[in-house]
Amino acid sequence: MAAPKKTMRALQYDKYGGGAEGLKHVELPVPSPNKGEVLLKLEAASINPIDWKIQKGMVRPFLPRKFPFIPVGDISGEVVELGSGVTNFKQGDKVISISFATGGGLAEYAVAPASLTVARPPEVSAAEGASLPTAASTALQQLKAAGVSSFDGGSGADNGGPKNVLVTAASGGVGNYAVQLAKLAGLHVTATCGSRNLGFVGGLGADEVLDYKTPEGATLRSPSGTKYDAVAHCATGTPWSVFAPVLADRATVVDVTPGIAAAAKSFLQKVTFAKKRLVPLLLIPKKEEMEWLVDMTRQGKLETVVDSRYPLSRAQEAWAKSIEGHATGKIVVEMGGAE
Repeated sequence: MAAPKKTMRALQYDKYGGGAEGLKHVELPVPSPNKGEVLLKLEAASINPIDWKIQKGMVRPFLPRKFPFIPVGDISGEVVELGSGVTNFKQGDKVISISFATGGGLAEYAVAPASLTVARPPEVSAAEGASLPTAASTALQQLKAAGVSSFDGGSGADNGGPKNVLVTAASGGVGNYAVQLAKLAGLHVTATCGSRNLGFVGGLGADEVLDYKTPEGATLRSPSGTKYDAVAHCATGTPWSVFAPVLADRATVVDVTPGIAAAAKSFLQKVTFAKKRLVPLLLIPKKEEMEWLVDMTRQGKLETVVDSRYPLSRAQEAWAKSIEGHATGKIVVEMGGAE
């Protein structure tokens, strides 16, 4: 196997803000893996909203740890070098990984923690693999936080978990996985999305689909009058007053885009022992969950929907597309993609 090149193409930004125009094409030395890391020759990376939110400064001063910064943490590629202490991979292995804190995905090579790197079987493409770590893991942890304990096709209520679930922004990167996983759990799924994606979300398995711009969609009311035991909330800007009337007596709303108001509401509900609860979710990547998601993809039980693909030379366009917020599924940058 050929040794990695000494330099690589990459995109980076050197300050907060700037959007797609803030990303600059550069030629940099190929990084070396430290202890517990692997160096990957990248095949694909997927952009998530958190990537450009970091650029906007929404998690300053924690991230980026330093400038200039190569963004994107969801990556797929081939192992070309092992850091000290890494024994569970070898050169040539196809893998996916998440390098959230250090980024590095918009480049030809990247280092990633071996502890959050998993094998990618031939049945799972590089684009599919790169799409899973953040979005699918978030959807999985969201449903688990709402009380779902099994995804083997049985009824969630059989295990004391929720029976009826609402998924908001169901055509987006997290939402489309949440719909599929909820159906794997045997739940009745009501979903919201824009009018152009009603058929798409229904095709994912949703039992009822609401256009969020209609009166019913705006109030989140199920066409069948179903009250929700759980909500996988993947949208932004929905106040608690909208959720409260459509929730069952004991219901959990798991919010993946919580703001200050949501955090305050969650705390108040906790100290007052409220039966209806808002739970902010912060993704904590777990290797065993990533392995499970890859296996579900390999078996054809979980589908990755790719909205659009861009070569590295056009990664700014992919970045701008994500910021627009209307992607159906995932936005992928392919390092070997056609220019």
